[in-house]
Amino acid sequence: MAQLISKDELFGKEEYETSRGDFRRDIMVKKRSRRVEIGSNCMVHFENRDIMLYQVLEMLRCEDTWDDEEAIADELAVYNPLITQPNTVSTTIMFEYPTKEERETELPKLVGIDQHVWLQIGDHAPILGDFDAGQIDEAKVSSVQYVKFHLSPEQEEELGRKGTVVRMQIDHPAYHAQSVLNEATRSGIADDLSA
Repeated sequence: MAQLISKDELFGKEEYETSRGDFRRDIMVKKRSRRVEIGSNCMVHFENRDIMLYQVLEMLRCEDTWDDEEAIADELAVYNPLITQPNTVSTTIMFEYPTKEERETELPKLVGIDQHVWLQIGDHAPILGDFDAGQIDEAKVSSVQYVKFHLSPEQEEELGRKGTVVRMQIDHPAYHAQSVLNEATRSGIADDLSA
């Protein structure tokens, strides 16, 4: 099981400011290799522990809550569940529309999207995404969705094989697209699962 982030391992304010430049550059490289565009308005981010640690630290920095125990606990409660665990791939899916008007028009059309997002590993049956119930309901869809994909041991083993074709697919009536993950993305996700 991937280790969750604990309060004890968080940088202090001064230490983080000193190391932030290099740490941020490393995280941006990781994030870039873990982004997959599906169609013209959907971006999938495959999450991992390092990226979630960065998110926690950036929130503490942004809100200057380094010494607030409750705020720290809140950030850990938000980001720890997004750390990839054995047999589970964790993603943040963003439906991106450039204007408020487009968002107000297009996002309601995506009601029911939680039954239409799939991860397919090799020739195995596609895996339906498990959406965070707090981000979606029968009347509206948030532009940001936290989605997990639960793999069988066979799917996880296949994901770890070099050259395995991995696809993300959306087959919603209002949004239909798919993408094949590149080898660097596949390898990174497989590494997370074996960590």
